Amino acid sequence: MKLTQRLKPLLLGCLLYPTLLLAQGNTASVTAQDAFTLQECIDYALQNRAAVEQAVLDEAIGEREIKAELAGWFPQVSLGYGGTKNLKLQQQPFGDQVVTFGRNYTSNILLQANQTIFSSQLLLASKASRYTRQQLDLNTINTKIITVVAVSKAFYDVLLTMEQIRILDENLVRQERQYNDARSRFEVGLVDKTDYQRAAITLANIRSDRNRARQAISAKQAFLKQVMGLPVETELELAYDYEAMQQAVLVDTTEIIDFANRVELQQLQAQQQLLRLNTSFQKWSFLPTASAFINYNSLYFNNELSALYNEAYPTSAAGLQISLPLFQGGRRFQNLKAAQLEEQRAEVEVENTRSIINTEYLTALANYKSDYYEWLTLRANLEVAQEVYDIIQLQYEEGIKAYIELVVAETDLRATQLNYYNALYNVLSSKLDYQRALGNIDINR
Repeated sequence: MKLTQRLKPLLLGCLLYPTLLLAQGNTASVTAQDAFTLQECIDYALQNRAAVEQAVLDEAIGEREIKAELAGWFPQVSLGYGGTKNLKLQQQPFGDQVVTFGRNYTSNILLQANQTIFSSQLLLASKASRYTRQQLDLNTINTKIITVVAVSKAFYDVLLTMEQIRILDENLVRQERQYNDARSRFEVGLVDKTDYQRAAITLANIRSDRNRARQAISAKQAFLKQVMGLPVETELELAYDYEAMQQAVLVDTTEIIDFANRVELQQLQAQQQLLRLNTSFQKWSFLPTASAFINYNSLYFNNELSALYNEAYPTSAAGLQISLPLFQGGRRFQNLKAAQLEEQRAEVEVENTRSIINTEYLTALANYKSDYYEWLTLRANLEVAQEVYDIIQLQYEEGIKAYIELVVAETDLRATQLNYYNALYNVLSSKLDYQRALGNIDINR
């Protein structure tokens, strides 16, 4: 019986052990799925970045403001109340008598409805609503384009630093082995101490570079979280495929720029439409304002406050009101001229923006081509540097080459590796700039 009781915990542990292992495996799987790909980083940023949320809210605010302005076309109904205690009633002499007019207490309740028939201000609001909505939408699109570019560059920058750390870690292991080997050779009298001293210097430099990269990656990850809108306390793991990244560097460099694709130019064109409407509004200001009204006014009079509302004396009226300012000191004419000058200024800005966009396109194209060529060159150099290092390492181990030649080969290999990934980041970054210059950044994700 005692033996059975002792075996029960052991048997229970054996039964639960596979379950615990499975649970650990599931936890690892969930953690792996939490890693963000570039696409997932962009998708998250387009939903959560503060600038994007603000742009979307600006659209909602603008829509409410448009509806508030257009509400003037609907009937405006108001209810008014008034009460008066006449301290001194009006008196009027008639012959030998003085007649007092009015009552000690008066009150009225007025219900009135006004309907605007024509108003230049409301006409402007109606016609401008379309272009105001377009401007708000374009502002959101521009914010999303900026977000896609910023997140992509920050993502690549983090990956670049991670790859630098990986390369430096590999170099550190290799250099520590070379240092130990050089010291052993010195201790047995095969070489002088300068070999392992050189190895010590190189080892210290690699450790310094690795420490710098490790310190930098925290700041770069924080920046990526910022542009994504990811909470600062959230751990950020990235999922990536360098083979796919290398294939993603290609872009069609023969595409001709279409200025109509640039959102900045679309924003200026929408602004031009609003300025044209403003010029028309200044012309419409010479037209009259017309509205219709109807009201019902209930009047109350009495010398006693307690009996004031015992009897009502209602009145009602309906009519048409037309207002035409005849002379305002030339203000309307000056406003019209100012509006026309603003249109001319907008045309100058559009042409200048086209010139800026063209320069930006040519600069981005030149940068991409040069970065792409440099990336290809360094990719070829990386293979050569690796081969040279492998050969010199073998020759050093056989005593053919001096240690200084191995150090030089190792330094060249490390520099080529780091330069290669720098070039990869540069070409991916310049590709984004080129696509943005063309107006080809995809935000419909």
